[in-house]
Amino acid sequence: VVLVESGGGLVQPGGSLGLSCAASGSIYSINYMAWYRQAPGKQRELVAGITSGGFTNYADSVKGRFTISRDNAKNTVYLQMNSLKPEDTAVYYCNAIIRTTGNPHPTDYWGQGTQVTVSS
Repeated sequence: VVLVESGGGLVQPGGSLGLSCAASGSIYSINYMAWYRQAPGKQRELVAGITSGGFTNYADSVKGRFTISRDNAKNTVYLQMNSLKPEDTAVYYCNAIIRTTGNPHPTDYWGQGTQVTVSS
């Protein structure tokens, strides 16, 4: 299984950016998909998550600004980021808990990370 992220880049404060992450491989089901981020010198933190049924959770710092969504048919999760702030600057990682074909035990998978920089 591989998670491939796209959509990072440089944006001015107050701007918007969208991230996507597609999972591929011998996937039986994906229970939970999420976005984490890690800023320099800080621990990796959960930004937002979404279950297969569409229930979502967000970090307090991004509530009302970020929206997570997923397309189960495409095994893809999205993160729409609006009203971006310099403190949102970080490497953003996609995470998914996946059951692979023939394996009853869900496993954590991570993307390679994509840089988001908010700066004027």
